[in-house]
Amino acid sequence: MLPEPETEHDADFLRHFFHRQDAVGVAGEAGKESDLRFGVMVGGHGSRISVDGFVETARDLEARGFDTMWIPHVFGHDAINVATLIGRETERIELGTAVVPTYPRHPAALAQQAITAGAACRGRFTLGIGLSHPPVIEKMLGLSYARRAQHMREYMAVLGPLLRGEPAKFEGEEYRVAMTVEVPDAEPVPVVLAALGDRMLAIAAREAAGTILWMAGFGAIERHVVPKLRTLAQQAGRPEPRIVAGMHIVLTSNAGAANERIDQLLEQYRMMPSYRAMIEREGSATPADFAIIGDEKVLDAGLERLRSIGVTDFDANILDFEEGSTERTLDYLESRL
Repeated sequence: MLPEPETEHDADFLRHFFHRQDAVGVAGEAGKESDLRFGVMVGGHGSRISVDGFVETARDLEARGFDTMWIPHVFGHDAINVATLIGRETERIELGTAVVPTYPRHPAALAQQAITAGAACRGRFTLGIGLSHPPVIEKMLGLSYARRAQHMREYMAVLGPLLRGEPAKFEGEEYRVAMTVEVPDAEPVPVVLAALGDRMLAIAAREAAGTILWMAGFGAIERHVVPKLRTLAQQAGRPEPRIVAGMHIVLTSNAGAANERIDQLLEQYRMMPSYRAMIEREGSATPADFAIIGDEKVLDAGLERLRSIGVTDFDANILDFEEGSTERTLDYLESRL
């Protein structure tokens, strides 16, 4: 049954949600019914959190029962180093990066750092990597952003074997590597790749454990990411891929103000080619397509939609726009674990 909406925004979201349920049901029957893992994004651009704050937050999320704490890597703390420190102070929670840009770091150097983090976290570290964006790589760092898919294929040809404890022997256009990393207390370090386009999804399916998404709406995930990634992974004889969906979420009675903030973010993200492509794939650019905002009924519907279309992990980026919104939303998510 369609729950009774409490506001006009709630009604819009629920109409939008149930409008596609026939297609979702078919996808659910074809795929596998699975539990949705809950993670929380902590930090990021503009965040004032300290290293001690990261550790304290990780302990709180672990005590609440969350599966994962995702750490963005932007212009502040090094996400892998933060995960390494947190790993020594926690026992159960998974720690992941969302995501470390590949261009600035040689894959062998990244492999050593990631393996060290995996050892410190005692097997609870997941390495999220991605290409980043032209303004960062070209304008800020002065590096080439050309031939992106070729770069990532070569990168994974070096990174993958080293993370598995195997020698990396590779001769490519960008990388020529012959080395081994030997860490006696190494643990497995899975890689999730920020993949939005077809070529990156193909690399994620064949060379990584799955994908980690940002600014991918419900429709693009359902129609583009999930079927292509699953099919490509199956064709490559790979396990069912992990699909981590990062989205804004907030429990609020002031959905209008939250929507205005999401609209502002959508305008900013349109400046990035990869995000603009996903917004275009969505077919619309309303907050209801890219964020989960409203009362508990609306949030429940959004999380159920993610589960139904094949997302394995929800990476909650809590929209902190009013007093108490972060704690209130965390409490809600905890109640749904």
